[in-house]
Amino acid sequence: MWRLFLLLFILAGCGGDGAEFPGQSYLGTRYENSPLGECNPPDDGPLIRFDAFDCTTFVETVLADGCECCLTEIRYKNGEIGFLSRNHFIESDWLNNNSDFVQNVSSQYAPTAVRRVIIDKANWFRVVHGLDVDVAPVVVDLEYIPYEYFNEIIIQGPVIVLFITDNPKNRDKIGTDLAVVHMGLWLPNGVLRHASSERGMVVDVDMADYVAQRMKNKQNLGIAVVEIK
Repeated sequence: MWRLFLLLFILAGCGGDGAEFPGQSYLGTRYENSPLGECNPPDDGPLIRFDAFDCTTFVETVLADGCECCLTEIRYKNGEIGFLSRNHFIESDWLNNNSDFVQNVSSQYAPTAVRRVIIDKANWFRVVHGLDVDVAPVVVDLEYIPYEYFNEIIIQGPVIVLFITDNPKNRDKIGTDLAVVHMGLWLPNGVLRHASSERGMVVDVDMADYVAQRMKNKQNLGIAVVEIK
């Protein structure tokens, strides 16, 4: 059933002003960091909510078309609810465990580069959450489009866009490297629809303007384009 909702997400890509594209009904909803959980410690947040999003839960909720069962399939490995089975990292968890319906297709749009990232989940669990979890580090080679090739990209329908960075401070702060620091929906009308911590809500912004701002920081490398299969 949840795959049917994802198909509807693709078919919803119509209209010229963004109003008919996915996620329109959530515009203006407030931003909250990590608003969802498992209803139990260590994260007793709700499994689903519609009054607050961060960038990931916004994209996930739109993909699930607001269906809790679909959202659970997206957010957890094999749909098994639990803090340890949650797809915490886009690079090593989310893309891999959802590979039956999403795919990084960056190379189909423009020249690409590879950001090698080492996700040390055990150290992250320890540093950020105080949990001792035995899990080996994972090396991911994440393909992305450097910002210098941004103007070559032409999308035909709504896609998920991942914003890639290389910031050593992340490793010191949270105990692991990170490549993906933000995500949203890139619409064919040139709009980025995303949950913005800076704006404090879900907003539509001009994608080209947003990229131009990110390019001012040399640690921001580019974007990955992720399509629904």
